Amino acid sequence: MSAIPISVQASSHLGASAPDYMSGLNPEQAKAVRTVTGPVLVLAGAGTGKTRVLTTRIAHILKQGLARPSEILCVTFTNKAAREMRERAERLIGPAATGLYNLGTFHSIAAQILRRHAELVGLKSTFTILDDDDQVRLLKQIIEGRRIDTKRFPPKTLAHFIDQWKNKGLTPEQVAKLNDAKKCDEGADFAFGKGAEIYAEYQDRLRVLNACDFGDLLLHTLKIFTQYHEVLAQYHARFKYILVDEYQDTNVAQYLWLRILTNADRNLCCVGDDDQSIYGWRGAEVDNILKFERDYPGAEVIRLERNYRSTKHILGAAAGLIKANSARLGKTLWTEDQGGKKVLVQGIWDSAAEAQWVSEDIEKQKKSGRAYQDMAVLVRASFQMRAFEERFLMLQIPYVVIGGPRFFERAEIRDAIAYLRLIQSPDDDLAFERIINVPKRGIGDATVQKLLMQARVAGQSVMAAVRDLIDTDELPTRARTPLTAFVRDYDRWRELAKTIKHDMLLDTVLTDAGYYDMHRADKVSGQSRLDNLKEMVNSMGDFEDLSAYLEHVALVMELERDAGANSVKIMTLHGAKGLEFPVVYLPGWEEGIFPSQRSMDESGLRGLEEERRLAYVGITRAREEARISFVANRQVYGRWTSQLPSRFIDEMPIEHVEAVSQTGYAQAGWTSQESRWDRAGYQPNYTKREEPKTFGGNLSGVDMSRLESRPHRPSAPAKPQPSKGLPVGTRVFHVKFGYGEVKETEGNKLIVRFETGDKKVMDSFVEKA
Repeated sequence: MSAIPISVQASSHLGASAPDYMSGLNPEQAKAVRTVTGPVLVLAGAGTGKTRVLTTRIAHILKQGLARPSEILCVTFTNKAAREMRERAERLIGPAATGLYNLGTFHSIAAQILRRHAELVGLKSTFTILDDDDQVRLLKQIIEGRRIDTKRFPPKTLAHFIDQWKNKGLTPEQVAKLNDAKKCDEGADFAFGKGAEIYAEYQDRLRVLNACDFGDLLLHTLKIFTQYHEVLAQYHARFKYILVDEYQDTNVAQYLWLRILTNADRNLCCVGDDDQSIYGWRGAEVDNILKFERDYPGAEVIRLERNYRSTKHILGAAAGLIKANSARLGKTLWTEDQGGKKVLVQGIWDSAAEAQWVSEDIEKQKKSGRAYQDMAVLVRASFQMRAFEERFLMLQIPYVVIGGPRFFERAEIRDAIAYLRLIQSPDDDLAFERIINVPKRGIGDATVQKLLMQARVAGQSVMAAVRDLIDTDELPTRARTPLTAFVRDYDRWRELAKTIKHDMLLDTVLTDAGYYDMHRADKVSGQSRLDNLKEMVNSMGDFEDLSAYLEHVALVMELERDAGANSVKIMTLHGAKGLEFPVVYLPGWEEGIFPSQRSMDESGLRGLEEERRLAYVGITRAREEARISFVANRQVYGRWTSQLPSRFIDEMPIEHVEAVSQTGYAQAGWTSQESRWDRAGYQPNYTKREEPKTFGGNLSGVDMSRLESRPHRPSAPAKPQPSKGLPVGTRVFHVKFGYGEVKETEGNKLIVRFETGDKKVMDSFVEKA
């Protein structure tokens, strides 16, 4: 956050007697610092200095002798925020801040408490905390032990449901009761209604292992505080002051935890912004902040509305937008900075043109003196990143994706590319290794190693080795069967590649292979991965054939590099919360994209209002310029569809917006909505309709000299190799079947009579006895 300047207004309010640590605070900030008795809700809008208020409040409590450092509990959502507050407090008041041991995340503080009282919930103080992978692995063991199909009911999905239940403070017994009453909206149907039973067994296994997951840290301490009043009394006496950062992001369990820890003095200070509650999908409850005054009668509510980050027009557009929400406490941001540009709304023909427009504008900004690091592209969903990444690479604009891998580095995209590479070249062993058991086909590591060994010994590709081995008894039936099915599918895909377009080919392959189904079963990140795959399929239509597309991908991957500090940032709107940039680009403001149709379908009005808060967060990330764009045409599921501009565009006051359109939306029906744009006399800038541009695999604009030549592995022979020269009647030894005698020869395959019967084996797997 930008440094907050000392204002004349603030100085005159505080007077000459104000302590040094209070200097520079405006009247509302100073009131939030000095109001230390009873419950306080500080509604801190974007860029209003909430972190400084929290830190200064801690300093004020300590300097006034109201509590010792160990008697202050301050909970945050990230360790980084906790470290920053501790360091700021020490800078403000020096050694007096030493000993702020209870300043940390909800989970870190809860873990400290739980270790002191672990035996009360059946654990030892040395308990381990499982990560996500350990949690899924344990659930898989339990589900398989119940003979439940883990493909139909994935452990990762149940892990997600259990996490959601724990976020709501629900024990297995409570989930079971809700299921019986048909009031459990998540996970009730898992494994035919056995989710609660498995949850209970999972909790029992955790106790046996002396372990817990992250959700247990709060759930167990809630149980301790509820059932052991003498323990709760200790913490009531210990924590004289409780401070909470980002209160709007708390879930039910965190809300209950804070309420029960607050003692009779009710010295609780919660800082948050109801307009920035954007994490409902992971359990955050905006109602927690909305009902604060009901939960704590007589609470003081202090609004921080003076913004030190953005210009008047940016704040005006954001304020007008968020007013459309009904579930909010209400505040209006303002600034003394009366200059600045209006928020630009740009209508564009299609997504490729949108990426081109953003790229060209970034280059103009760069030429005018801005650094690349001053600019950020904030998207609603990760699949939108592809078009911008490819355009930036073509124009050599340095960029970095924050909060996740680049588009072509994502696991699902690499898997899909591996399928295509193997179809194009049967000798691509690396592609084969990547996808042979993705999705799971029951082909174990031992089988894969045997395939690799046969390929090396015979000097052939792994795919050729598969064809050889499935025709022998070298592999057990449980491995031969899925390998035979894979070869059959692979041959069909190779034939299809000759007759259908490459984008349709990929869609067919991912369907036949069960790859789509694998991600549909993943209730946590599956939909996002499916969206990325759909975006990949959509983009393939821009290329002449499969070879052109794969060449394009190879060049893009080669061009990707560490952009360093001076780079454009690309991230999702969720990942951008808490950050700020001089210039922010907000593409894809169309109905169905933003607001997300999925959010509205799943959560109705509640989902729409969270989407609007996300738009508010996006606009207020900009300090000087916010540039919104929408397109008239976008590829959805491989077909071009007409798009409507987001309702959020029409909700921004026209006096704070400059609107430009290349789409002719007035002719397409935008005016029929009788929007405020038309009543204000806005006329789109019509341009001639053009067909969407295609790339055809041509990376024009790329400095090809930057591409270093890469050695290519020569194609290995796929035909069977000559026999070792073991004639009929030769006595041989096989590590699996023992001793035997050669009965027949067929190239590099032998039929050998072993003591267990006749077997067809590869000659490379036998030795002359």
